[in-house]
Amino acid sequence: MRIVVTGASGFLGRLLVGALSRAGTFGGQPISRLVLVDRVPWPDNPQAAGVPVQVLHGELVEQLDTVFAEPVDVLFHLAAAVSAECEADFDLGMRANVDVTRALLEAARAQSRSGGTVVRMLFASSIAVYGSDAALPLPPAVSETTVPVPRSSYGTQKLMCEQLIADCTRRGFVDGRIARLVTVAVRPGRPNAAASGFLSGIVREPLAGLPAVCPVDPALQVALASPRRTVEGILRVAEVRRGTGPGRLEGPLPVNLPALTVSVAEMLSTLRQVAGDTVADRVTLAPDPAVEAIVGSWPAVFDHRRAAALGLAPDASFLSVLQDYLTDHPDAVAAPAD
Repeated sequence: MRIVVTGASGFLGRLLVGALSRAGTFGGQPISRLVLVDRVPWPDNPQAAGVPVQVLHGELVEQLDTVFAEPVDVLFHLAAAVSAECEADFDLGMRANVDVTRALLEAARAQSRSGGTVVRMLFASSIAVYGSDAALPLPPAVSETTVPVPRSSYGTQKLMCEQLIADCTRRGFVDGRIARLVTVAVRPGRPNAAASGFLSGIVREPLAGLPAVCPVDPALQVALASPRRTVEGILRVAEVRRGTGPGRLEGPLPVNLPALTVSVAEMLSTLRQVAGDTVADRVTLAPDPAVEAIVGSWPAVFDHRRAAALGLAPDASFLSVLQDYLTDHPDAVAAPAD
């Protein structure tokens, strides 16, 4: 089984590749090769993975001939321009998100039309496809049946890709699976350009002995998932069989990955509880209306019945999320607790 991961050098991409290589199988079948594609160089030596690895570095559309030179069985499409980037540069978002996804679909379609394998394609979408509108307000708990009304270019582009994948799945060009991701926190490493990046920064930076800025009202509620839960959800949606009944993926409807609903104030309080006042006091409030407009438009409360039917559950609490981060990244903690 040949598996391709786009955006493989990114944070989630590396975690997904690690999970696949440790398992050595996908859907009960041995993985013969992992093909890792990213415009950013791989940060370490992927040849140490548990299965054979091929690394392709460069723009994705320029690598498609190589990607599809041999049959692709499974494609995890994680590569994307993120929310704040897309809001600042519309053309960048359209190229990186919509045009690249369409090119991947065309290549997968060509493989199936030539008598080859129908590619199982997992698309990492986002809850940014939702948004509150005066004419169509969000319900108290959002589900996959809630009408998406994105309030950002990023959310609009993700929704466009979802519809393309759904239509290609309907026509039998690909076996598309759509996982709508919530904000992943706590992310290690350097900040990225996502509007929600501060949700990791207000924890990661203070623990590392650095100042951090919270650009939103602490009362704002957000939907979060730990890296562990997010990768678990991506793999489950990709591996699950189609059909009817519990534990099956029914139809083309996307799956909203389970989310923990928490306020920013609760996150900061948990940081103070675990790491002490000195660490928590490194966070200052500096409202940024542009950031709050994007993040505040996303839903925070979800109906998880569809994900639960697949065996997925949200994180138990933000305390458990923070404890996971401390366990997984002890070297990122520079300041001891008070």
